[in-house]
Amino acid sequence: MANRYLLGFDVGSSSVKASLVDADTGVCAATAFYPEKEAPIMAVKAGWAEQDPQMWWDNAKLSLKKIMADAGASADDIKAIGISYQMHGLVCVDKNQQVLRPSIIWCDSRAVPYGEKAFNDLGADQCLGHLLNSPGNFTAAKLAWVKENEPELFDKIDKILLPGDYIAMRLSGVANTTISGLSEGMMWDFKDKKPAKFLLDYFGFPEDVVADIVPTFSIQSTVCKAAAEELGLKEGTPISYRGGDQPNNALSLNVFNPGEIASTAGTSGVVYGVLGEANYDPKSRVNTFAHVNYTKELDRLGVLLCINGTGILNAWVRRNVAPEGISYSEMNDMMANIPIGSEGVSIIPFGNGAERVLENREVGCSINGINFNKHSKAHIMRAAQEGIVFSFCYGMEVMQQMGMDIKKIHAGKANMFLSDIFRNTLASVSGATIELYETDGSVGAAKGAGMGCGIYKDNNEAFATLKKLAVIEPDVQNKDAYINAYAEWKANLEQIIKS
Repeated sequence: MANRYLLGFDVGSSSVKASLVDADTGVCAATAFYPEKEAPIMAVKAGWAEQDPQMWWDNAKLSLKKIMADAGASADDIKAIGISYQMHGLVCVDKNQQVLRPSIIWCDSRAVPYGEKAFNDLGADQCLGHLLNSPGNFTAAKLAWVKENEPELFDKIDKILLPGDYIAMRLSGVANTTISGLSEGMMWDFKDKKPAKFLLDYFGFPEDVVADIVPTFSIQSTVCKAAAEELGLKEGTPISYRGGDQPNNALSLNVFNPGEIASTAGTSGVVYGVLGEANYDPKSRVNTFAHVNYTKELDRLGVLLCINGTGILNAWVRRNVAPEGISYSEMNDMMANIPIGSEGVSIIPFGNGAERVLENREVGCSINGINFNKHSKAHIMRAAQEGIVFSFCYGMEVMQQMGMDIKKIHAGKANMFLSDIFRNTLASVSGATIELYETDGSVGAAKGAGMGCGIYKDNNEAFATLKKLAVIEPDVQNKDAYINAYAEWKANLEQIIKS
């Protein structure tokens, strides 16, 4: 029987990954990413971050070439293509689909004043009631910066695209986008269920700068002749799924329904939960976007909590506190002998800049409660991991105030989730069961493509082979110790905020 492969691309800011998934078994047949070292980010001025979209395309080509060779796959074997991508970026193209300037990517902060002014001028009720967020530093505000600072270039713009839209355009020759994509750029009106004309008008953008909208799961376009020849793919191959990296991570963990949560804890940490009705945090401490299965008829919202100071704190402790040369696994072994609550040592983990969950305050990192006669390096190591977990729980309280019932957390077995202390603390303080899976963004995008082209009837069929690696239940026996440690941490944080 001929192979049936699904192709997934994951366009990140550090690399572009590609995977081939066997549509019949759900097994990943080959995966590769380029470049092997982190891709460059251009920072011409402080706070700027840009990348050349051509670089994403070139790395996608290299990754595809390798996985096709590794799997021994032919163009005829590829049945559908899905794309995951770094969120909130801005790609400007002209009428000939030529890129007009480097992409202003997610971590570029130059547009903050434009979003803040729009929020103040339009009012909180209008912005939160329709966009579910402040315009903030998202794609629409980035375009406002271009309009004011590069007016001649702005006049040449035919369409604005997100990074995933750009890759889809290069594959198909067709520029389009999704509701989920528009929502992450602050250009979807959740109340009126259409592009946010009031914000486009406020910024002075023509309505047709927004590309045509296609459903997230659908045959959005097909591979054109030029791309087929350049990539070695078959002309007419469907492009049938597209999602931003955090919604796509949730999809990869089969998180689709209200109350389900997906989490990652790498350099920064993310908790992403699904709401069944449009809602927002009045203080914009978390962001609300259209989830991958949102439609005009079905409210499925992804609530995104991002904590900057997570794995980066754990890495700092390893470099500066732990014995030299020690591994993360050895660190975890050392701190396992320290009691819950680190015998009074408490670390506020916000040393990586302003935190949205703290209403954009920059409170820094602080270590509280050290006793020179009792505490050791291991106490600081454990307190760091506990402080990271407590920051997650602090943000999850905001999500609960929005109506989210958090009973189960899905995560990949990677980064901080490799630590027993991190996992047990998170389960015990939140009261949620944690399920760890073997997962990957490009594999998720491939399976999303299988849903979009009809190979899979729904998400449960697409992710039936998702491999569960571990289940962590809350520690009922030691619940009081965990809750008391969190209460002490929270009291320290609130004291810092007041000061």
